[in-house]
Amino acid sequence: MEGAFTGQLPFLLMMFGIIFFFMILPQQRRAKKDKAFKNSMKKGDRVITKFGVHGKIVEVNDQNDSCVVETMAGKLKMERSFISMELSQKLAPPSKK
Repeated sequence: MEGAFTGQLPFLLMMFGIIFFFMILPQQRRAKKDKAFKNSMKKGDRVITKFGVHGKIVEVNDQNDSCVVETMAGKLKMERSFISMELSQKLAPPSKK
């Protein structure tokens, strides 16, 4: 019985490696990038929220991890995690190398 398991061990290790490199590692990179973006937000940044509202950051509160976004309809207080991206990043054309 031991021989059957040792024959499957390389296959199982290979499957774990594939799952790690194609699923877990990209998710960790994305989370690290999102955290860096959330920490770099400052007053005056033009942003888009995750539910599609465009606005400008008027106030950033580090104590409770929130911010105030000014839109055409008024001001909205929301969690930083609801900010999707900086608007200038979306509108900027891709850089030519």
